[in-house]
Amino acid sequence: MKVLLVVDVQNDFCPGGNLAVGEGDTIVPIVNELMGSRNFDVIVASKDWHPAGHVSFAANHPGKKVFDEIKANGIKQILWPSHCVQGTLGAEFHPCLEASRIDYVIQKGKRTDLDSYSAFFDNAHLGETELKATLNWEHQKFGKRGESITVYVCGLALDYCVAATARDARMLGYETKIILDATRPVNADIKAVSDLLRDLKDLGIEVVESREILAQNRDVSREPDRGQQLQA
Repeated sequence: MKVLLVVDVQNDFCPGGNLAVGEGDTIVPIVNELMGSRNFDVIVASKDWHPAGHVSFAANHPGKKVFDEIKANGIKQILWPSHCVQGTLGAEFHPCLEASRIDYVIQKGKRTDLDSYSAFFDNAHLGETELKATLNWEHQKFGKRGESITVYVCGLALDYCVAATARDARMLGYETKIILDATRPVNADIKAVSDLLRDLKDLGIEVVESREILAQNRDVSREPDRGQQLQA
């Protein structure tokens, strides 16, 4: 079963947003083409969905500033500008993203006291979202229990939420691939990106380009526009 996992393609992570990733909006046409290609059995998108008092917001820590580090639940927490606050425009998908093609939406980062880069788990791995259960349920529903699950990860940002999601997918035993041209990093330094990709490959995560996927023309049969919101 092939899964396209679209990570956090939200207004606040695109140019003009509170935590914009450089050229973040340029991946939207590629993601749309992937979603429309019929190469995937299931399409899932994640959303950062933070409460206003979230631990990762520098504004909630007097005397601290953006990019400072603190400890939260015993792990390192980078402080960010307030972003993707529940119910705000910044938390919505980029307006050009063809969201009607998405089967499930996973909301993450809803705990006030703990961040969640990965679409599977919070950063301390104290709790998980509905994503794993959703993929396993779809796998059984499709009657493909003998076929492995392959997760293709794209979205924003490569060096944070995309990488964290890919690591967890691999840890859970899924064949995992990052679609490199359908993601952008916060830190665009060439060496930093190269080192990150090397580390991901060492974990067994494959790095691919969208053209490799689009050339496959699988034409799978999918139920259109299911659009379920899953609370994480």
